[in-house]
Amino acid sequence: MSAPAHHADGHWPHEPEKATLDGRNKVIGFWLFLGGEAVLFGTLFATFLALRDQIGDGPAASELFQLPMIAAATAILLVSSLTSVFAVQALHRKDVKSLITWLIVTVVLGFCFLGLEIYEFVEYVHEGHTFTTSAFSTSFYTLVGFHGAHVAFGVVWISILIGQLFKKGLNLVTAPKVYVSAIYWHFIDVVWVFIFTVVYLMGKVG
Repeated sequence: MSAPAHHADGHWPHEPEKATLDGRNKVIGFWLFLGGEAVLFGTLFATFLALRDQIGDGPAASELFQLPMIAAATAILLVSSLTSVFAVQALHRKDVKSLITWLIVTVVLGFCFLGLEIYEFVEYVHEGHTFTTSAFSTSFYTLVGFHGAHVAFGVVWISILIGQLFKKGLNLVTAPKVYVSAIYWHFIDVVWVFIFTVVYLMGKVG
């Protein structure tokens, strides 16, 4: 049975994502899931750091990486994190139009980021930096590609939620779904900041 759209007193709660037991369970469960994801990414970072100097016959990171393009991708993802904050603020105000608008902007920025990443990978392959070129290339594509897969999943997830909001509206059932998707999006943005620093900046300066 679906939850009522409002509290018993008829007002939209300040934190609608936690206004029901089901909503609170969703949020808590998702934080536990992200803990596992953090461990997984930590393992990939550790593997990359251990193998980053083993370039074999392939190009070195300092020869490959084009920081202006990576910086543009980083800016796009950081802005998308901000738009997801605006979406959550609209959620708390029960401003459905603004909520959907900011979610759409977040999805579009996510697609832009993925487009740049795919372009980047194609350029690297042309320069002889393929998945099997070296231990460095394998660890690089595994870490960055794994993150890219998370972005792609997030884009699909938020797109589905936008469809649900059009169909079912914003209520105490859909609110927690939107909220946890925003937490997920912030998580993959934070992971990217670490990738930008550890992989690209450290790779460029040696």
